[in-house]
Amino acid sequence: MKLTAESLKNERAAWEAKGYSLPAFDRTAAAVAAAKAPVWVHFGNGNLFKAFQAHAAQRLLDAGQMDRGVITVDRLRKGEGPNDGYSILVTLKADGSVAKTVIGSVTEAVYLSNGMERLRRIFCAPSLQMCSFTITEKGYSLTDAHGQTPADIAADMENGPGGAASYFGKVTALLYERYLAGGIPIAMVSMDNCSHNGDKLRSVLRAFSDRWTAEGRVEADFARWLAEKVSCPWSMIDKITPGPDGAVRAMLAADGVEEPATFVNAEETEYLVVEDDFPNGRPPLEKAGVIFTDRRTVDKAEKMKVCTCLNPLHTCLAVYGCLLGYTKISDEMRDDDLTAFIRTMGYTEGLPVVADPGILDPRQFIDTVINVRFPNPFMPDTPQRIATDTSQKLPVRFGETLKAYLAAPDRDAAQLRLIPLVFAGWLRYLMGVDDEGRLFEPSPDPLLDALRPRVVSLKLTPGQDVEGAVAPILHRVDIFGADLYEAGLARRVCGYLAELAAGPGAVRATLQKYVHS
Repeated sequence: MKLTAESLKNERAAWEAKGYSLPAFDRTAAAVAAAKAPVWVHFGNGNLFKAFQAHAAQRLLDAGQMDRGVITVDRLRKGEGPNDGYSILVTLKADGSVAKTVIGSVTEAVYLSNGMERLRRIFCAPSLQMCSFTITEKGYSLTDAHGQTPADIAADMENGPGGAASYFGKVTALLYERYLAGGIPIAMVSMDNCSHNGDKLRSVLRAFSDRWTAEGRVEADFARWLAEKVSCPWSMIDKITPGPDGAVRAMLAADGVEEPATFVNAEETEYLVVEDDFPNGRPPLEKAGVIFTDRRTVDKAEKMKVCTCLNPLHTCLAVYGCLLGYTKISDEMRDDDLTAFIRTMGYTEGLPVVADPGILDPRQFIDTVINVRFPNPFMPDTPQRIATDTSQKLPVRFGETLKAYLAAPDRDAAQLRLIPLVFAGWLRYLMGVDDEGRLFEPSPDPLLDALRPRVVSLKLTPGQDVEGAVAPILHRVDIFGADLYEAGLARRVCGYLAELAAGPGAVRATLQKYVHS
């Protein structure tokens, strides 16, 4: 069983006998229709897109509610596409069952490295309604980790759209081509897991258009068209899609699926809430479970998830999971100390100030997270993956809750007990020593080199000057969303950190002391 068009056609019965759901639509017709009159282009054909948006598109195609495929865009060509654009989605359900779906909704792949002429034709098509993105939050940055502008971006800013070399220089140049071709409106939709993602996307596009206008590289009307005719809706997305797992690869091999076979493994639960601002129309994705609403509701849904009901709990499990030697999130959910930690933090400290979007119930959302999603033993998600870039996540995942407590006349941030324990746990994590005294390498983080020198002097010993080491970090609003001294939490964080670093076994002892009270 090869993941190719020929095998799926000639050996369909063999695939179905092994439990694979196959595309039911006419893929050739969908490819021809998309090539002639594209509707949906997607940048970033990664795990999340394969598991979520591509699957949603396939359901619409199978149901006859969409008649053309999705065109994907990636930076570089990776191989020659041995799977003919197909991929396998393995849905790992909490009840132990597995759903295996061959995804064929992507009918054309274009690459920025050598496909700009084809992309120009696509972007000039009046039929094109939306261009979506899943490129991670870092993808929208115009500076590197040191705050410097990369050479390709600087050159594009200076030289204009002709011959653009940087990622968003090329994207903005494609929009300029659409402007020149009649200026048909379009929606540019970030579906990345980051706050106010539409604004991040728009700011990047405007940075190029404003500079090009100022330099006289484009007509002044281009910037006006971009502001008035190109929408950048906000969205909130939620679906856990760890990297392809070896056990899943072995399962596919046991079924008879030959290598190479592109696959992605993911949980069953998924949410996508999108601001309904599509000036040239859009595919009927609501028929595939996408929720379309207004910007204010999207914002509340995003804050509910990121600031209270999911992401803070994930970060807590990430840092303490690394300290306690766990390698799977689901294994942590059998640890009474850790489950008590996230339950109290979520329900007692978070829910009282949660942003309720109305379209999703916050308590039900967190119930599903704690009782179904995180405990799923078949999801190969790791605390080490979640711990990546924690310094960038803390101000969003906890900062809004801190601000809510600081702003509410009837609440006092100084009364928080477990959120400060997460902060202390993260500082303890930066030491790179687990609870048994074994060294480990912290996950990548842009501030790692700047922060670790403050904590590496700490040892697993009682009575050390913890506050002297970490006080400058606790003042950083960019990390915590508030100055922890001004919030009345710094001394508590330092006290917790002193206990967590008192010796081998101190992390476990500190958890048992505080999370059950």
